[in-house]
Amino acid sequence: MPELPEVEALADHLRRHAVGNGIGRIDVAALSVLKTFDPPPAALHAQVVTAAHRWGKYLGLQAGELFLIAHLSRAGWLRWSDQLAAAPLRPGKGPIALRVHLGVPGQAPGFDLTEAGTQKRLAVWLVDDPAKVPGIATLGPDALAVDAEELARLLAGQTGRIKNVLTDQKVLAGIGNAYSDEILHAARLSPFATAGKLSTDQLAALHEAMHAVLADAVARSVGQQAATLKGEKRSGLRVHARTGLPCPVCADTVREISFADKSFQYCPTCQTGGKVLADRRMSRLLK
Repeated sequence: MPELPEVEALADHLRRHAVGNGIGRIDVAALSVLKTFDPPPAALHAQVVTAAHRWGKYLGLQAGELFLIAHLSRAGWLRWSDQLAAAPLRPGKGPIALRVHLGVPGQAPGFDLTEAGTQKRLAVWLVDDPAKVPGIATLGPDALAVDAEELARLLAGQTGRIKNVLTDQKVLAGIGNAYSDEILHAARLSPFATAGKLSTDQLAALHEAMHAVLADAVARSVGQQAATLKGEKRSGLRVHARTGLPCPVCADTVREISFADKSFQYCPTCQTGGKVLADRRMSRLLK
Protein backbone atom coordinates (compact mmCIF):
# COMPACT_ATOMS: atom_id res chain seq x y z
CA MET A 1 0.00 0.00 0.00
CA PRO A 2 1.34 3.46 -0.86
CA GLU A 3 2.00 5.35 2.36
CA LEU A 4 2.97 8.92 3.22
CA PRO A 5 6.38 8.97 1.42
CA GLU A 6 5.10 7.43 -1.83
CA VAL A 7 1.95 9.55 -1.93
CA GLU A 8 4.03 12.68 -1.27
CA ALA A 9 6.32 11.68 -4.16
CA LEU A 10 3.32 11.18 -6.45
CA ALA A 11 1.93 14.58 -5.42
CA ASP A 12 5.33 16.14 -6.13
CA HIS A 13 5.38 14.48 -9.56
CA LEU A 14 1.95 15.94 -10.35
CA ARG A 15 3.04 19.38 -9.14
CA ARG A 16 5.97 19.30 -11.55
CA HIS A 17 4.27 17.69 -14.54
CA ALA A 18 0.49 18.26 -14.31
CA VAL A 19 0.08 21.75 -12.84
CA GLY A 20 -0.55 24.31 -15.54
CA ASN A 21 -2.07 21.81 -17.98
CA GLY A 22 -5.71 21.79 -18.96
CA ILE A 23 -7.74 18.64 -18.50
CA GLY A 24 -8.81 17.37 -21.90
CA ARG A 25 -10.86 14.37 -20.88
CA ILE A 26 -11.56 11.99 -18.00
CA ASP A 27 -12.16 8.34 -18.90
CA VAL A 28 -13.77 6.08 -16.31
CA ALA A 29 -13.29 2.37 -16.93
CA ALA A 30 -14.57 1.17 -13.55
CA LEU A 31 -17.67 2.97 -12.32
CA SER A 32 -17.26 1.36 -8.90
CA VAL A 33 -14.15 3.47 -8.30
CA LEU A 34 -16.22 6.67 -8.19
CA LYS A 35 -17.60 7.43 -4.76
CA THR A 36 -19.27 10.70 -5.82
CA PHE A 37 -21.47 11.41 -8.83
CA ASP A 38 -22.32 15.10 -8.54
CA PRO A 39 -20.48 16.86 -10.05
CA PRO A 40 -19.66 14.32 -12.78
CA PRO A 41 -16.07 13.80 -14.03
CA ALA A 42 -16.91 15.80 -17.15
CA ALA A 43 -17.05 18.91 -14.92
CA LEU A 44 -13.24 18.84 -14.97
CA HIS A 45 -13.00 19.05 -18.76
CA ALA A 46 -11.20 22.25 -19.89
CA GLN A 47 -10.28 23.10 -16.29
CA VAL A 48 -6.61 23.98 -15.65
CA VAL A 49 -4.74 22.02 -12.98
CA THR A 50 -3.62 24.49 -10.33
CA ALA A 51 -2.21 22.28 -7.56
CA ALA A 52 -1.57 18.76 -6.29
CA HIS A 53 -2.04 17.82 -2.65
CA ARG A 54 -1.54 15.04 -0.12
CA TRP A 55 -3.72 14.44 2.93
CA GLY A 56 -2.28 11.48 4.83
CA LYS A 57 -2.42 8.68 2.25
CA TYR A 58 -4.91 10.53 0.02
CA LEU A 59 -3.70 12.07 -3.26
CA GLY A 60 -5.48 15.02 -4.84
CA LEU A 61 -5.44 17.13 -7.99
CA GLN A 62 -7.00 20.59 -7.89
CA ALA A 63 -8.54 22.17 -10.99
CA GLY A 64 -10.65 25.30 -10.73
CA GLU A 65 -12.86 24.91 -7.67
CA LEU A 66 -12.83 21.10 -7.79
CA PHE A 67 -10.59 18.43 -6.27
CA LEU A 68 -10.09 15.00 -7.84
CA ILE A 69 -9.02 12.89 -4.85
CA ALA A 70 -7.89 9.26 -4.81
CA HIS A 71 -7.11 6.72 -2.13
CA LEU A 72 -4.92 4.07 -3.74
CA SER A 73 -5.62 1.48 -1.03
CA ARG A 74 -3.53 -1.72 -1.08
CA ALA A 75 -3.11 -2.39 -4.80
CA GLY A 76 -3.79 0.95 -6.47
CA TRP A 77 -1.21 3.06 -8.24
CA LEU A 78 -0.72 6.13 -10.45
CA ARG A 79 0.85 5.39 -13.84
CA TRP A 80 2.16 8.43 -15.73
CA SER A 81 2.52 8.66 -19.50
CA ASP A 82 4.07 11.43 -21.58
CA GLN A 83 1.52 10.69 -24.31
CA LEU A 84 -1.66 8.78 -23.58
CA ALA A 85 -3.54 6.97 -26.33
CA ALA A 86 -6.58 8.85 -27.61
CA ALA A 87 -8.96 5.88 -27.72
CA PRO A 88 -11.49 5.80 -24.87
CA LEU A 89 -11.02 3.06 -22.29
CA ARG A 90 -13.12 -0.10 -22.51
CA PRO A 91 -15.04 -0.55 -19.26
CA GLY A 92 -14.04 -3.61 -17.26
CA LYS A 93 -10.97 -4.38 -19.37
CA GLY A 94 -7.55 -4.44 -17.69
CA PRO A 95 -6.27 -2.81 -14.51
CA ILE A 96 -6.99 0.83 -15.45
CA ALA A 97 -9.85 2.30 -13.42
CA LEU A 98 -9.64 5.97 -14.43
CA ARG A 99 -7.62 7.99 -16.95
CA VAL A 100 -6.88 11.74 -16.95
CA HIS A 101 -5.83 13.33 -20.27
CA LEU A 102 -3.89 16.54 -19.65
CA GLY A 103 -4.54 18.21 -23.00
CA VAL A 104 -5.79 16.97 -26.35
CA PRO A 105 -6.26 13.18 -26.09
CA GLY A 106 -3.62 11.38 -28.10
CA GLN A 107 -1.33 14.41 -28.18
CA ALA A 108 -0.67 15.13 -24.52
CA PRO A 109 0.50 13.56 -21.26
CA GLY A 110 -1.66 12.24 -18.50
CA PHE A 111 -2.02 9.45 -16.01
CA ASP A 112 -3.96 6.32 -15.19
CA LEU A 113 -5.18 5.20 -11.80
CA THR A 114 -4.73 1.43 -11.82
CA GLU A 115 -5.51 -1.42 -9.46
CA ALA A 116 -4.14 -4.94 -9.48
CA GLY A 117 -5.80 -8.02 -8.03
CA THR A 118 -9.41 -8.91 -7.40
CA GLN A 119 -10.06 -6.85 -4.25
CA LYS A 120 -11.18 -3.56 -5.76
CA ARG A 121 -10.64 -0.88 -3.10
CA LEU A 122 -9.27 2.02 -5.14
CA ALA A 123 -11.56 4.98 -4.50
CA VAL A 124 -11.97 8.34 -6.25
CA TRP A 125 -13.97 11.41 -5.22
CA LEU A 126 -14.71 14.64 -7.09
CA VAL A 127 -15.59 17.35 -4.56
CA ASP A 128 -15.42 21.10 -4.06
CA ASP A 129 -14.02 20.64 -0.54
CA PRO A 130 -11.57 17.89 0.51
CA ALA A 131 -13.36 17.66 3.88
CA LYS A 132 -16.31 16.12 2.02
CA VAL A 133 -14.23 12.96 1.60
CA PRO A 134 -15.14 10.98 4.75
CA GLY A 135 -11.63 9.63 5.34
CA ILE A 136 -10.02 13.06 5.04
CA ALA A 137 -12.57 14.63 7.38
CA THR A 138 -11.52 12.27 10.19
CA LEU A 139 -7.73 12.27 9.64
CA GLY A 140 -5.47 12.87 12.60
CA PRO A 141 -2.47 15.21 12.28
CA ASP A 142 0.09 14.41 9.60
CA ALA A 143 2.78 12.11 10.99
CA LEU A 144 5.59 14.33 9.68
CA ALA A 145 4.13 17.45 11.28
CA VAL A 146 3.74 16.06 14.81
CA ASP A 147 6.27 17.20 17.44
CA ALA A 148 7.29 15.14 20.47
CA GLU A 149 4.82 16.81 22.85
CA GLU A 150 1.87 16.32 20.50
CA LEU A 151 2.80 12.68 19.93
CA ALA A 152 2.77 12.13 23.70
CA ARG A 153 -0.68 13.73 23.89
CA LEU A 154 -2.00 11.63 21.02
CA LEU A 155 -0.83 8.38 22.62
CA ALA A 156 -1.84 9.23 26.19
CA GLY A 157 -4.66 6.97 27.30
CA GLN A 158 -4.45 4.76 24.20
CA THR A 159 -4.99 1.15 25.27
CA GLY A 160 -4.22 -0.46 21.93
CA ARG A 161 -0.96 -1.93 20.77
CA ILE A 162 1.44 0.66 19.40
CA LYS A 163 1.52 -1.09 16.01
CA ASN A 164 -2.24 -0.64 15.64
CA VAL A 165 -2.29 2.92 16.98
CA LEU A 166 0.46 4.09 14.61
CA THR A 167 -1.56 2.87 11.64
CA ASP A 168 -4.87 4.34 12.85
CA GLN A 169 -5.41 7.25 10.47
CA LYS A 170 -7.68 8.97 12.97
CA VAL A 171 -4.73 9.22 15.37
CA LEU A 172 -1.86 9.85 12.93
CA ALA A 173 -2.20 10.37 9.19
CA GLY A 174 0.07 8.72 6.66
CA ILE A 175 1.63 5.67 8.33
CA GLY A 176 0.71 2.18 7.11
CA ASN A 177 1.86 -1.37 7.69
CA ALA A 178 5.33 -1.10 6.17
CA TYR A 179 6.55 2.13 7.74
CA SER A 180 5.08 1.29 11.14
CA ASP A 181 7.30 -1.83 11.11
CA GLU A 182 10.30 0.31 10.16
CA ILE A 183 9.56 2.98 12.78
CA LEU A 184 9.12 0.47 15.60
CA HIS A 185 12.33 -1.31 14.62
CA ALA A 186 14.25 1.98 14.60
CA ALA A 187 12.75 2.91 17.99
CA ARG A 188 13.51 -0.57 19.38
CA LEU A 189 9.89 -1.02 20.46
CA SER A 190 7.77 -4.15 20.50
CA PRO A 191 4.78 -3.91 18.14
CA PHE A 192 2.71 -5.31 21.03
CA ALA A 193 3.67 -2.54 23.49
CA THR A 194 0.66 -0.65 24.87
CA ALA A 195 0.64 2.78 23.22
CA GLY A 196 -0.51 4.67 26.32
CA LYS A 197 2.08 3.09 28.61
CA LEU A 198 5.27 4.06 26.82
CA SER A 199 7.89 5.67 29.03
CA THR A 200 9.25 9.15 28.43
CA ASP A 201 12.40 7.66 26.87
CA GLN A 202 10.36 5.33 24.68
CA LEU A 203 8.15 8.21 23.49
CA ALA A 204 11.25 10.23 22.61
CA ALA A 205 12.74 7.28 20.71
CA LEU A 206 9.44 6.72 18.88
CA HIS A 207 9.17 10.35 17.83
CA GLU A 208 12.76 10.45 16.63
CA ALA A 209 12.34 7.20 14.69
CA MET A 210 9.03 8.28 13.15
CA HIS A 211 10.47 11.48 11.76
CA ALA A 212 13.78 9.93 10.71
CA VAL A 213 12.20 6.99 8.88
CA LEU A 214 9.52 9.04 7.11
CA ALA A 215 11.80 11.98 6.25
CA ASP A 216 14.41 9.61 4.82
CA ALA A 217 11.79 7.79 2.75
CA VAL A 218 10.36 11.08 1.45
CA ALA A 219 13.85 12.31 0.53
CA ARG A 220 14.54 9.10 -1.39
CA SER A 221 11.12 9.03 -3.06
CA VAL A 222 10.53 12.63 -4.15
CA GLY A 223 11.95 13.17 -7.61
CA GLN A 224 11.62 9.51 -8.59
CA GLN A 225 9.49 8.52 -11.54
CA ALA A 226 6.19 6.95 -10.48
CA ALA A 227 7.31 3.68 -12.08
CA THR A 228 10.38 3.40 -9.80
CA LEU A 229 8.78 4.36 -6.48
CA LYS A 230 7.80 0.85 -5.42
CA GLY A 231 11.33 -0.44 -5.94
CA GLU A 232 12.77 2.53 -4.06
CA LYS A 233 10.48 1.79 -1.13
CA ARG A 234 11.50 -1.88 -1.01
CA SER A 235 15.19 -1.01 -1.18
CA GLY A 236 14.98 1.09 1.99
CA LEU A 237 13.13 -1.43 4.18
CA ARG A 238 15.08 -3.04 7.03
CA VAL A 239 12.54 -5.44 8.52
CA HIS A 240 9.21 -5.14 6.70
CA ALA A 241 8.71 -7.92 4.12
CA ARG A 242 12.10 -9.40 5.11
CA THR A 243 10.90 -12.43 7.07
CA GLY A 244 13.70 -14.96 7.57
CA LEU A 245 16.47 -12.56 6.58
CA PRO A 246 19.07 -11.20 9.02
CA CYS A 247 18.34 -7.94 10.80
CA PRO A 248 20.76 -5.32 9.42
CA VAL A 249 21.41 -4.04 12.95
CA CYS A 250 22.02 -7.19 14.99
CA ALA A 251 21.90 -10.06 12.45
CA ASP A 252 19.08 -11.86 14.32
CA THR A 253 16.43 -13.43 12.09
CA VAL A 254 13.52 -11.15 11.20
CA ARG A 255 10.26 -12.72 12.38
CA GLU A 256 6.67 -12.38 11.19
CA ILE A 257 3.22 -12.15 12.73
CA SER A 258 0.32 -12.96 10.38
CA PHE A 259 -3.34 -12.10 10.78
CA ALA A 260 -6.25 -12.00 8.33
CA ASP A 261 -4.77 -11.00 4.97
CA LYS A 262 -1.85 -8.99 6.38
CA SER A 263 1.42 -9.59 8.18
CA PHE A 264 4.06 -7.54 9.96
CA GLN A 265 7.71 -8.10 10.76
CA TYR A 266 10.02 -7.35 13.68
CA CYS A 267 13.44 -8.24 15.11
CA PRO A 268 13.33 -10.09 18.47
CA THR A 269 16.78 -8.91 19.57
CA CYS A 270 16.20 -5.26 18.71
CA GLN A 271 12.57 -4.98 19.79
CA THR A 272 11.35 -7.64 22.21
CA GLY A 273 14.37 -8.51 24.36
CA GLY A 274 14.94 -11.68 22.33
CA LYS A 275 11.38 -12.96 22.82
CA VAL A 276 9.69 -14.43 19.75
CA LEU A 277 6.09 -13.22 19.68
CA ALA A 278 3.34 -15.81 19.27
CA ASP A 279 1.92 -16.00 15.76
CA ARG A 280 -1.71 -16.86 16.45
CA ARG A 281 -2.34 -18.01 12.89
CA MET A 282 0.46 -20.57 13.16
CA SER A 283 -0.74 -21.56 16.64
CA ARG A 284 -4.20 -22.38 15.25
CA LEU A 285 -2.69 -24.46 12.45
CA LEU A 286 -0.68 -26.52 14.93
CA LYS A 287 -3.69 -27.40 17.10
